[in-house]
Amino acid sequence: MDLGERLRRAVSIGLLIGLTQLTADAATMVTLKHVHGLAFSQDGQQLSIPSHGGLALYRDGRWSKAPEAEGDYTGFSAGRQAIYSSGHPASGSGLVNTFGLIKSSDGGSTWQQLGLQGESDFHLLASGFDNGVLYVYNTHPNSKMTLTGLYYSLNDGATWQHAVAQGMGAAPYALAAHPTDSATVAVATSSGLFLSSDAGEHFQSVFQNVQVLGVSFSIDGKSLWFGSYDKVPQLSILDLNTHEIRALALPHLNQDAIAYLVQSPTNAQEWAMATLKHDVYLSPDEGKTWKAIAQAGQTLY
Repeated sequence: MDLGERLRRAVSIGLLIGLTQLTADAATMVTLKHVHGLAFSQDGQQLSIPSHGGLALYRDGRWSKAPEAEGDYTGFSAGRQAIYSSGHPASGSGLVNTFGLIKSSDGGSTWQQLGLQGESDFHLLASGFDNGVLYVYNTHPNSKMTLTGLYYSLNDGATWQHAVAQGMGAAPYALAAHPTDSATVAVATSSGLFLSSDAGEHFQSVFQNVQVLGVSFSIDGKSLWFGSYDKVPQLSILDLNTHEIRALALPHLNQDAIAYLVQSPTNAQEWAMATLKHDVYLSPDEGKTWKAIAQAGQTLY
């Protein structure tokens, strides 16, 4: 074989490898639709993002889909040992619609049914990171919740207690449960941010007359991060000891606002946030700078 033929074959093989890689990359492209939450894995190395069509996973700068996790996961909230969610199964799965309350102890690969299948889809659900408490905002009565409104459970949804939620005002956009104190819960509403220290019986306003859309306690329980919108999007931190509020800089968000926030369990400096228009950002320095890993639902590699 002469040199020219060898070169032609080498080029052909190179093109074939390149096309194969492009095909593989295209097959694993991930699109985010109707993002419903954020959760870091227990080792802090992976970010899970629930949306229509299952769980999107981000690890080591690459995106993938979680195996055997098709479905529409709503009310997605992670504790140290498990993820809790609700939502709808994928079409053709044979599972009862709706999920009710479900739990995963393996990062979302498999799910355990905890109750209310076919009865409820909780879009607002919060779990305490270390205390096991669950809070939900129930929009329709079911077999365990005779009223609408705020409920909490201390036993994985086996029983639920209704909270009066006096002082909360408007229905919430988001919930956050304190990581260690099961009686402390925060709600984000169209009229501000509200905090309760008696399991939702009474709420006090801590940030008024502004839409608050996303809220999350830091894992050490010392601060409350929240995203708001008042002509422009804002990100702020409430110090739970001093009650001081500090604003953080944001990347440019075009008619958008923060919907979800989560802190890494292994690196207190690392946070993730997702917006209403399905942008996703990571910060390595506690919100001083942000890197986009998805924009308008299109994942970035």
